[in-house]
Amino acid sequence: MQIKDVVLAPGNGAFFYDDQEAIRSGATQDGFIYVGATRTPGFKSIRIPASSLSIGLVLTDETVVWGDMMNVQYSGAGGRDPLFDTNQISDFTSRVIAPRLFDVDASRYLEACEKVFEPFEEERLPLALEYGVSQALLRAGAHLHCTTMAEIVCNEFNLPLPTRSVPIYCQSGDAREINVDKMILKAVDVLPHGLINSRPKFGVGGQTFLEFVKWVAMRTREIGHPGYHPVLHFDVYGWIGREIGLEPKRIADFICRVAESVPGFTLNVESPADFGSTKAQIENYAEIVSILDHRSSSARIVVDERCNTLEEIRLFAEAKAAHVVQIKTPDVGSIADTARAVLVCKANRVGAYVGGSCTETDLSAQASVHVAVATQADMMLAKPGMGVDEAFSIVGNEQNRLLAVLNHRRAQTENVR
Repeated sequence: MQIKDVVLAPGNGAFFYDDQEAIRSGATQDGFIYVGATRTPGFKSIRIPASSLSIGLVLTDETVVWGDMMNVQYSGAGGRDPLFDTNQISDFTSRVIAPRLFDVDASRYLEACEKVFEPFEEERLPLALEYGVSQALLRAGAHLHCTTMAEIVCNEFNLPLPTRSVPIYCQSGDAREINVDKMILKAVDVLPHGLINSRPKFGVGGQTFLEFVKWVAMRTREIGHPGYHPVLHFDVYGWIGREIGLEPKRIADFICRVAESVPGFTLNVESPADFGSTKAQIENYAEIVSILDHRSSSARIVVDERCNTLEEIRLFAEAKAAHVVQIKTPDVGSIADTARAVLVCKANRVGAYVGGSCTETDLSAQASVHVAVATQADMMLAKPGMGVDEAFSIVGNEQNRLLAVLNHRRAQTENVR
């Protein structure tokens, strides 16, 4: 069966695109908006409603399978693709990508991706486009083979069918305290992100951040059910380096102090510093990781900025420049590369976190679940949006449905035997 037509539908992402450099530079928050001059090209205001573009592949049996394109919240920052432009991407998809799709066998997933994502005029395709089209192709493969998307991934990468659920990580947005309570009551595996993206949220010398970490641990013990023991994960958006300097030992000292303030918990610290380039990030993160390991700290470094594409993820993993790599799905491009990135991390004994962005959609989140479960990632992000309940429901329910189907398949196979 071939793809006989392509349809496009503009849509909304589940959150907003934010000008990270303007926020880091001290933009004032006024209610839900930010006030001040923009700093990142493409932004007409610091906070912009996220847009997306759905691509539907019309198969010869008239089934339409979908994938969603979008960029991440902090587009244009840390080496990422620029702000998503629906009109430009729609035009490019119609002119360049649709004709390629008509020429591929949608039942052969990796082969189809390889052909569709060939460079155009010697340039790689926009990563958002790769992300959305690869989701649609994955759904096409699952439809044609009458399987789940996870089974397509397992078959293409010669992986055993998974039996284990992947821990889910929720993010709080700015409603920190309320959303932490929600996460604890729902027994989320990893929490709370915290959105520590400005000086007021980090505090002088990191004191505000330190107090928040201690409060989350206290609140977990206070209202969590007996035996509940989540991983504490905080994204500090480079503020440790910005506040106390870029010397790796000083950063490691600070992180150790935070970890020691919450004994008994594993502490993930995401993006402790931004060293300005991928090369510098790898060198300095590797030193921080080495110091923490030498001290047997319970803290783990999670890399995000400067580690976007599959090749960059490979470099970080091989250099042991993180304990955990966030595989930020829209930044990686093709969701097939997300699967490859998980396998690269596992081969190098580095944690694989299938992440993404609050700007994503229900469809992209569900496809990510299938890849994370198929490759048995170490954790995956509850997405889209910043509301906890919706994202945890979308990702958690999709995972539970998937595992139920796979268990049913096993039972049938055993009964035949």
